[in-house]
Amino acid sequence: MAEYAYDDWLERAEDLDLATAHRIGGVEEPGSGATFDVVSPRDGHTLAQVADAGFKEVDLAVSAARRAFDRGPWPRLAPIDRGRALLRLADLIEEHHRADLALTVSLEMGKPITEAYDIELRAVINTFRWYGQLADKLTDELPHVAPDALALITREPAGVVGAVVPWNFPLTLASWKIAPALAVGCTVVLKPSELSPLSALLLGRLAAEAGFPPGVLNVVTGDGPTAGRSLGLHPGVDVLAFTGSTPVGRHFLHYAADSNLKRVWLELGGKSPNIVLADAPDLTRAALTAAWGIFFNQGEMCTAPSRLLVHSSIADRVTDTIIERARNLKVGDPLDPANEMGPLAGENHLGKVLDHITTGVAEGAVLRTGGARAFDGSGGSYLAPTVFDRVDRSMRLAREEIFGPVLSVLTFDDVDEAIDLANATEYGLAAGLWTSDLNTAHKVSRAVKAGTVWVNCYEEGDLTVPFGGMKQSGNGRDKSAHAIDKYTELKTTWIQL
Repeated sequence: MAEYAYDDWLERAEDLDLATAHRIGGVEEPGSGATFDVVSPRDGHTLAQVADAGFKEVDLAVSAARRAFDRGPWPRLAPIDRGRALLRLADLIEEHHRADLALTVSLEMGKPITEAYDIELRAVINTFRWYGQLADKLTDELPHVAPDALALITREPAGVVGAVVPWNFPLTLASWKIAPALAVGCTVVLKPSELSPLSALLLGRLAAEAGFPPGVLNVVTGDGPTAGRSLGLHPGVDVLAFTGSTPVGRHFLHYAADSNLKRVWLELGGKSPNIVLADAPDLTRAALTAAWGIFFNQGEMCTAPSRLLVHSSIADRVTDTIIERARNLKVGDPLDPANEMGPLAGENHLGKVLDHITTGVAEGAVLRTGGARAFDGSGGSYLAPTVFDRVDRSMRLAREEIFGPVLSVLTFDDVDEAIDLANATEYGLAAGLWTSDLNTAHKVSRAVKAGTVWVNCYEEGDLTVPFGGMKQSGNGRDKSAHAIDKYTELKTTWIQL
């Protein structure tokens, strides 16, 4: 990353070769000719006109994936050969296309270029590499049964996977679904968000370049009500993996019920609590980590620690440290490596976040910093880092996912009250806890209903651990060997000897 300066990124942006057609059956497919504009939140300018999928294009993609699964070589390859293909894709990205993919992500959804290159693309490369290495290390089962019989329990690829992913981490979340599905022999139809289709189309192009057989990875672009719905209802899709909002996740459950009862795996919203106890080992680090967590990626993160639950005896100290950090964050052009926050995903999303801020003030929360547009004159959708104090659990700020750089500070007086506050939400994706007491760490982490609890840190981990939520944050798990469960069927073969 260090070799690229601001001027370098601006120059690369001028010369960037954007893929704009669907990727179906290994080739670019313009479809019906219908298109939609992809507008950069960086400056409000149109980046490209991208192919807009209807049912016809989705059907073509699913049919290509079905042929590749039913008659193609991919499911029949030795696992080590599927793994090698995933490793080739990882190498291709790392050695030749990392900068272009990072730049595409930054332009289409506003992620600061440093985060796109150093964090998102690192995650993508590591994901394809990790599952490539795992592909030939999965084992079946041979249970002990009666001596006159032989029982086999085998994992078999589930079939055609529809993967629908959001715009906030467009390549990371796509790779979390694509890589394990391909590793076990499934074929995939990927539908990215209409706000961030360009990086997914480039990934589809690179998969073909890496030697994936036709139809193994298909990419169709379009909106949720049309392309997403068509994929959810398609009887040729065996598994649907979705990351996005809880309301849209409910739609996919209905689509499955109304079609072929395909399995649906959902990773949905969050309203994650970050609990700071009075005995936290380092209050400054806890506060700065809280600030990083809510302002990273413009707060557009399902695990963002948007509810800071802090003991009343230390609340002012912790909150003041966060506010100072917020006021010093550099907000601006995401292509400038010096900037720490870029724009929100677009004017529509910015309007929703500003509405939450207006409501927060009206309900009596204290706006300590931010709350208004930033980087005026750019034409982009920028928001100043925002902190609300004196938030009550009944306020919208404490209950609803905002998906922006907006922190709500709530206080408590004892551990049981902290647990009660943490669980006072319909979501259960993640949580943080800061304490020096091992017993408290165990008690609270077990009591908080969340798929991941970080103790004295936030957003740490790697591909060896699963990721997913409880309650209305969804089901199933991405990452780790447990992700394989979503894309395989268990088959029992009983042989009478």
